[in-house]
Formats: sequence, C-alpha cells, structure tokens
Amino acid sequence: MNCQLTRRQFVGAATAAGLTLAAAGRAHAKMFKHPFHKAAMCNPIANKPPLADIKAAGFEGIESLDWQVTPDAAKEARKRVEDAGLVVHSVLLGWLDFNSENPREIANSLSKAEIALRAAQGYGASAVLLVPCKLGSNIATPNAWEFDIQFDEKTGHISRVVKGDNSKFKPYIEAQNRATDMSRENLRKLIPVAEAAGVMVGVENVWNNFWVRPELFKHLVQSCDSKWIQAYFDIGNQVKYLIPPEQWIRTLGKLVIKCHVKDYKLTSDGHGGSWPSLREGSVNWPEVRKALDEIGYTGWGTIEAPGPISLAEQNRRFDLIVAGE
Repeated sequence: MNCQLTRRQFVGAATAAGLTLAAAGRAHAKMFKHPFHKAAMCNPIANKPPLADIKAAGFEGIESLDWQVTPDAAKEARKRVEDAGLVVHSVLLGWLDFNSENPREIANSLSKAEIALRAAQGYGASAVLLVPCKLGSNIATPNAWEFDIQFDEKTGHISRVVKGDNSKFKPYIEAQNRATDMSRENLRKLIPVAEAAGVMVGVENVWNNFWVRPELFKHLVQSCDSKWIQAYFDIGNQVKYLIPPEQWIRTLGKLVIKCHVKDYKLTSDGHGGSWPSLREGSVNWPEVRKALDEIGYTGWGTIEAPGPISLAEQNRRFDLIVAGE
C-alpha cells in the first residue's frame, strides 16, 4: 500500500479527520492481530496519580517517571504496582546532552542513563525512554513545514534541509551532523549496561528539530547496530513536521518498541498548531492503529493527554484507538 502523502494532502486530510472522527459512528470495532496495551504515566514512589485510580480507570500498566531511584527502591515500588494489578512497562528518563561540547555533561548524561536502566531492571520494565540531544536556541532552524532533507545513507549526515539556498542553515546542518555522530557514539556506550540489565534503550526525538524525517531517524537508530537500542515513537510529536505518524510507523517498522499516545492539532495551513486532548486533533487514529498492526507491533502505548479530562475519559478514548476507531 502506498502511504506517501504530500504535505498539502496531509494537512487537508488531518483537518478533515479532526472533524469526521469526532462524529464517526462506532458500531463495529475492527479486528487486529496484535494487541495494543494501555498505560498511564505515574510517579510510583509517591503514588501520584494513585495506582488504584489508574487501575480503576481501566489502564493495564504505567510508565514510571521516577527514574532516579536505586534498584532496591524500584523493586519495592514494583511490588506496590503489581499489588494494584498493574505493571511497570517502561521508565521515562527524558532529555540528555550527548551532543554537548562539555565532556562532563556527556559523562553526566551517561551516568543518568545507567541509573535509569538499573532502576528499570528493578521495576521489571523492558525499556528506558531517552532523548539523546538538544539543539541550542541560537541556531537558525527551518520552520517545521519547510524541511526538505537530503542525507548520506552511509554516515547519516545531512547535506540539505530546505530547497534552494541552505547557507542560512549551515550551523544547523553542522549541529545535526554532530548530534548524529555523538548520539551514536554514546548510545553504543550504553549497550553493555542495557544488556546486563535486560532493558532496552528507547530513543525518542521530541521537539528538538533533529531527525525530523522518519528515514533519518531510522538511520540513527539502526546505525547503533544493537537490539538494545530501539525507537520509542511518540505519535503526536511528529505531526507538526507534516509527515503523518502512520508513515513514521511504517518506515520505522520493527524498530518501534514503545509508543507515546497523544494528539496534535494543526492549523488549517499546517503552519503550527496546538496540543488538544486525545482524539481532538489531527492524528488519523484508525490509520495509526492499522499501521501498528501492519508492522506487527504488540506492545504498550503510554498516554500523554493535555487538557482537563479524567483518567477514566483518557482510558475511554484510548479504548477507541485500540479498537481502530
């Protein structure tokens, strides 16, 4: 199936989807070969939100926000989670500085990742989410809708980020290429720790303007050449770059080991947007669910749902996504 869309088609389809999905009938749930498990974010050490509330809402597991804990503390928290009828499937570490000019900051980032991996082992989680790099705010970057990238499939280095004159973005191109090299180098350093813990590193690229095309992000993850380094895909984060998330999923394929579940609502021209509550934005959720099933994804989705909706309502909306509606 050809799932390539032009940016204009995506913006139009996303706008239409935001209108039609809200009013769609839900008489028939689609059949899928692969289950999609539901999780909520939680600080299990402080029990916030309460594990009992997460379970009562209908979730099956949690992603722990408490990464800076000892393995023993994580084991104790794991027991409380499991007593509540849930599991800890992943640990969210977040932003690191693998592309820093300061070796101490890189060493600190590696130390944080090692702590999180050992905590995840204590929790019984299978992955740690990390974002390897940040882009400095003083570097000129293309608008999200302007990216038109060319890159070397051997090195992962980009040579062009927009059509036409790229001289304005030379510092960004250099920063991107440095981030690729440094991320690869330092992610590989984590492989022995990840293997010893039996916990995978789930690499996520958030709104850092790095690896903004699925082929480029796939190259970074694959170039680490390890089953312990995989992709943690956020369904909402990439929408602003006008490549539909289902296309990302199909491109990344088996590299996807975890998903974050949230929405993003594009403006009518595709030049920006906002974070709505789940299923109120531009994501075509039936197509996303279909794509996940196509790649054989049997795993977790952790909900990130801005807006004033309860855990129970988040779960209800997630149920519709699981059903392919």
